[in-house]
Amino acid sequence: MFGVGDVDSPLMFVGEAPGADEDEQGEPFVGKAGQLLTRIIQTMGFRRDTVYIANILKCRPDTPGQTMGNRKPAPEEMQTCLPYLLAQLDIIEPKVIVALGATAVEGLLGKTGDGITKLRGRWQQFRGVPVMPTYHPAYLLRNEALSEKRKVWEDMLLVLEKLGRPIKEKQRNYFLKA
Repeated sequence: MFGVGDVDSPLMFVGEAPGADEDEQGEPFVGKAGQLLTRIIQTMGFRRDTVYIANILKCRPDTPGQTMGNRKPAPEEMQTCLPYLLAQLDIIEPKVIVALGATAVEGLLGKTGDGITKLRGRWQQFRGVPVMPTYHPAYLLRNEALSEKRKVWEDMLLVLEKLGRPIKEKQRNYFLKA
């Protein structure tokens, strides 16, 4: 699956690879993590169809002998699909890329030596485009701590600022303790 959304969008989200739900429906980020990503996009003031969503890997990694579950793409698989992602970037010309999770960061930036915990919230560059590494929505489904949700939200506020989008007070205060 190539990707979905507005090819003229200033904002591109990049994940790691399609999972079982995505493989079945033929669209990236449609499972539970995708539903959370959609809510994040909407809370940022966008609609899902006004951003572009893609993955490093364009097909679900095979899982021989497994009927369920997913696995992390191998570096060779990511390298095989990289030309497709580069072509997407050439067409879309996003002003900002959000890398969703460690595998997306690795696929875009290579081995950085720093894990996602150290990289998230710190601007990186890929082919001259600002990249915001953040946690994958699936991580937030496993770890429901408000502090972790707030970290991702702070990353999205930085994205909105980089795009020159207005930020409402309500948006600034999401996931802050009362």
